[in-house]
Amino acid sequence: MAMWKNDDEMFALMKEKLYTPVVGDILDQMGYKHQFLPAAIRPLAAQVPTAPYILPGETEDKRLKLAGYACTVLENDVYEYQTQKPFGYMTEALDDLKPNEIYIATGAHNSALWGELLTACGKARGAVGAVLDGYTRDTPKVIEQNFPVFCTGTWAQDSSVRTYVFQWRCPIEIGQVTIHNGDIVFGDIDGVLIIPKEIAPEVLEKALEKASTEKTMRRAIENGMLVTDAFATFGVL
Repeated sequence: MAMWKNDDEMFALMKEKLYTPVVGDILDQMGYKHQFLPAAIRPLAAQVPTAPYILPGETEDKRLKLAGYACTVLENDVYEYQTQKPFGYMTEALDDLKPNEIYIATGAHNSALWGELLTACGKARGAVGAVLDGYTRDTPKVIEQNFPVFCTGTWAQDSSVRTYVFQWRCPIEIGQVTIHNGDIVFGDIDGVLIIPKEIAPEVLEKALEKASTEKTMRRAIENGMLVTDAFATFGVL
């Protein structure tokens, strides 16, 4: 039986109890061996100094971990300003974000795909993060909003004359992973992985069990048990 009653509880439990290595291990065991996005996609807050940009009154740093449903966005590079439809359907994709969703974008690599105003849009719609197969900009103004943004780096080059969003809520591919709208996106300091929506409950239940077992095994090792004996006893490593 699931340990959560609704999506809010499920994602809160993921962020509290789980971490990408243990979830990735379960995916491997179930035969899903290509679910991690490229290693270069990391929390923005792990790539730049964050101390100067913490807003007064914030009680929790939300910038290093994310969990939510994928809102997939497909972009392409362009080479002049699109006078009839600047940015393509970017604004429509942003306006379509739902609570507990993560804006996850790929396809354009010649400019920043995210920034200050897009962060504000995501927060206003109830989204819980952004994952970019590329760059973000406006870094201090993004960091100060306490919103998890995962990306390959920072670059100020504007997307208006270089990038066009031509579809969203469609299948996309980042690195070795095919991502469908509604799949679960989970990211932390060790990277980002995708849990196919049809197996998500089973993956999460097994990952929670493994995480608990790992804690028990660690205590045993710290109390003197040899690693070989601990592995034979607990079956995790």
